[in-house]
Amino acid sequence: MTEGTDKRDWARPVVHWAIEARDADAQRAFYAALFNWDIGDGPIMDIDPGIGGPEPGPGGHIQQGDRPGVTLYVQVRDLRASLDKAVELGATLVMEPYDVPGGPTIAFVKDPEGNPLTLVQQ
Repeated sequence: MTEGTDKRDWARPVVHWAIEARDADAQRAFYAALFNWDIGDGPIMDIDPGIGGPEPGPGGHIQQGDRPGVTLYVQVRDLRASLDKAVELGATLVMEPYDVPGGPTIAFVKDPEGNPLTLVQQ
């Protein structure tokens, strides 16, 4: 096949995400403290991308579950320390760290408003 003759469309990457909250200021404080995010002011509190993320961008998956929704998977340097800090900041522990076969070590929490959050060992 010669260049320019492939008529298939390309896979669309995830380019943005959002956290909706009943108490946006409290959620802002939680995520800023837990992940060192610089979170802007106003009705839409912008969060700039961090350094060291996957290139060319984050991948994802779809799985069967008991609830509809979106889960953030956030890379952390020290999984145990981040898990402890999340709980200290008001998160609820859902599952202790475990090794994904052929993958990273992860742990599950719910943020203070009950949103699922997965911590991924760097």
